[in-house]
Amino acid sequence: MSRSCDAVVIGAGVIGSSVAFELAKTGRNVIVVDKAAGPGQGSTSASSAVIRFNYSTFDAVALAWESFQGWLNWPQHVGALESETLIQVHNIGVAMIEVPVINMPRTSELFEQAGISYEVLDSEGLQKLIPGIDTGRYWPPKRIDDEAFWDESSETIRAMYTTDGGYINDPKLAAENLASAAEREGVQFVFRSQVVQIVRENNRVAGVVLDTGETIEAPVVVNVAGPWSSHINELAGVGEDFTITLRPMRQEVHHATAPASLINPPIIGDLDTGVYIRPETGHTLLIGGTEPECDPYQWVDNPDVANMNRTQELFEAQVTRAARRLPDLQVPSSASGVVGIYDVSSDWSPIYDKTSLDGFYLAAGSSGNQFKNAPGAGRIMAHLINEVEAGVNHDVEPVHYVGPYTGLRINLGTFSRKRAENENSTGTVMG
Repeated sequence: MSRSCDAVVIGAGVIGSSVAFELAKTGRNVIVVDKAAGPGQGSTSASSAVIRFNYSTFDAVALAWESFQGWLNWPQHVGALESETLIQVHNIGVAMIEVPVINMPRTSELFEQAGISYEVLDSEGLQKLIPGIDTGRYWPPKRIDDEAFWDESSETIRAMYTTDGGYINDPKLAAENLASAAEREGVQFVFRSQVVQIVRENNRVAGVVLDTGETIEAPVVVNVAGPWSSHINELAGVGEDFTITLRPMRQEVHHATAPASLINPPIIGDLDTGVYIRPETGHTLLIGGTEPECDPYQWVDNPDVANMNRTQELFEAQVTRAARRLPDLQVPSSASGVVGIYDVSSDWSPIYDKTSLDGFYLAAGSSGNQFKNAPGAGRIMAHLINEVEAGVNHDVEPVHYVGPYTGLRINLGTFSRKRAENENSTGTVMG
């Protein structure tokens, strides 16, 4: 059994659905394949869905700012029906605490270049913004069983604060909204199906074979498989020219009741203690880790057999770290939260690129810090694919994309598979 189309997208997460939507808008007949039962049921559903703009390159900042406008204009962005249930954007601001691995002057320069308003808050300003916050400096993050974890601070922190930024209330619904938009453009979704073979003909992709036995013939295949992206690359026989590696990583995000004193807080990015803190409905908090050096990374060989149960040890570590910053926060006795598998690149920046196999494209290394860029990621991938398929040699002369919302010019070579590792990266999920 076989059928054909103009492009196959592997993965129906928030970015895969966006890529399919934008490709279809350019006139391509698109089929999306996903092993799950519906859109956004993989790593997307475990996302904290934070929107921020703090990155270490202009193009990453510009993509985040461009994508933010897409979220703010979501009904128009997806061409929503009046009866459709849509995500909600909580534009509550972001306070990113300064640490040695974040170059605040550089970030300020990038924000100014992109036209993003910000202010630098000292400890007094932070206390006004976030009542009850402890403004002591505790860098570097320490394990909670380290005696030094409870040492008093002799210095205070400051933070870069933007009134814009925040979070999306339902990451899975965001993927569903994009999938619905894609279907209105004629995209077909094939769920509960895995790609078991990438068909090649004369160093060009020719389609995919599914575990159901079906072959989908296509001259373009886009790998947006999240933590399975490395496996798909192996099936395609690509990766030998990559300077950036990809690897699945297990992550946990935990829930806790917010302190009574914490009213309408912004997102808190706190690499100083090793966590980020995001408000949630019902006066609760989502608390995730920022990969501090004192904690081992939880690499995963096979995402299909990873432990998807939250652990008491990591729960206590992350929530206790958050309580170091918010002293009125109570650490519950039992763990509550979600587990996800991230698709992590070696410099924590995504790959949005072509590959050495003609017609085979990659949107990978995006888990943990690219959910916010879904509106823009679909557009830059569609633009890149159309340019390369028209004959542009992106490896020699990188494709540029001008954001329709912001007018910012984004050099897509920044997201190349062959780039030099970003020496300004924090080396964490913050990028």
